[in-house]
Amino acid sequence: MSSNTRNTATLRSQSGFWRRAPAFTPTEVDFAFSSDMLDAFDEPATLLPFKDQTDMVVSNPTTEQPQSISPNTADPKDLSTQPEHQESTDPGDSAEVNSIGSPVSSGKDPLMQKYHAVLSAANIDLEQLQKLSWKGIPAECRGTSWRLLMGYLPLNASRRELTVQRKRKEYDDWVGQTFSRGEDSLDRTLWHQIRIDVPRTTPGSPIFQSQRIQRSLERVLYCWAARHPASGYVQGINDLLTPFYYVFIQQHLPQISQYASATNTDSNASALETLLGSLDDKSVSAIEADSFWCLTKLLDGIQDNYTHAQPGIQRQIVKLKELVARIDGPLAAHLDSEGVEFIQFAFRWCNCLLMREMNLASTIRMWDTYLAEPNGFSDFHTYVCAAFLLKWSAELRKLDFQKIMMFLQSPPTESWGVKDVELLLSEAYMYKCLYHNSPSHYSTGNSSGRR
Repeated sequence: MSSNTRNTATLRSQSGFWRRAPAFTPTEVDFAFSSDMLDAFDEPATLLPFKDQTDMVVSNPTTEQPQSISPNTADPKDLSTQPEHQESTDPGDSAEVNSIGSPVSSGKDPLMQKYHAVLSAANIDLEQLQKLSWKGIPAECRGTSWRLLMGYLPLNASRRELTVQRKRKEYDDWVGQTFSRGEDSLDRTLWHQIRIDVPRTTPGSPIFQSQRIQRSLERVLYCWAARHPASGYVQGINDLLTPFYYVFIQQHLPQISQYASATNTDSNASALETLLGSLDDKSVSAIEADSFWCLTKLLDGIQDNYTHAQPGIQRQIVKLKELVARIDGPLAAHLDSEGVEFIQFAFRWCNCLLMREMNLASTIRMWDTYLAEPNGFSDFHTYVCAAFLLKWSAELRKLDFQKIMMFLQSPPTESWGVKDVELLLSEAYMYKCLYHNSPSHYSTGNSSGRR
């Protein structure tokens, strides 16, 4: 079979994806990545300061070297000392929440005390919150932190309660106006597509197989699409809603975390429905409204990904291809020789932000960093996609076209945890430091690549 025939077949198989219905700035240093350091720390030490290094291998050494820059983000080298967050079972260590989910109790954990100091301030220090969030947010603080980082909650505490009440009422009014006359009054094509997609959303989590949750997700997606006719609903937006919904529902039901990726047995389903049934309608309405507004904020920042022809995603894929060629010439050459086009696998990576390649817990940890990064869901995500692809370089260079596509459509990430995600983020950060805004950033000529 010719490469063109294979490419056409692959694109047809993926045609469903085309259906439409100031941060902390660390000291400027060079970074060297060393996998040999992993065993020396409880957490992966992926980016280590290495002054005046001479052994960093950068492809295409004969051309102008990438600039060393201040990346305007939190320094991920501190991941090596960041404890993996565990759900607290001690009531004295857990944070209470008020009506908008703000932590009001710091407990004994030093990290929680830092978050308490930031989140309880009369005026939130956004730069400090971003610095803390880059390294991962404790579950008890994540809901409030995400709302603040998304720009949904005001940084001034005195304005917060009234703002949230107003925004929740505004959303509730929209829902009432939209659905008061029943489904027959809705846009049938749009509603039909949403009703098809929602049951497929995060299939590995039984939480999102609950009928009550699915009806809530449908309302959010329809209201968003109806108010954004320039882009409308695109497959993949349903995936982007679920992290917000899960994080906000976890504030009301901390024990729901045990069902995030649990096996959907009859006993689990029954226990989960009982747990979800304990949520009153007012709480569900608040979770739904907050999820709507945060999804809106997110999509406003990457709207080119979902307008006609999705030009934002097209640009990301072009940059990803050129970046991989710059970093790993042999892999880029092998993919080209096998007729593999980046759009055949990377479209989904950009459209769904790698959510279909990772479990829900890994996605949420990754979003902690994305929310702390300037343009985290666009520019930084491209570097994460590059690091993700390069992670499998040795395996991919041994495979032919068909096996490459099968591998990339279902990468071996089932057992990934926090450490794996933080390693990926650190590698992406390293590539950003080396190549972002460099004059030769996307130069691919004479690229020697990784060996």
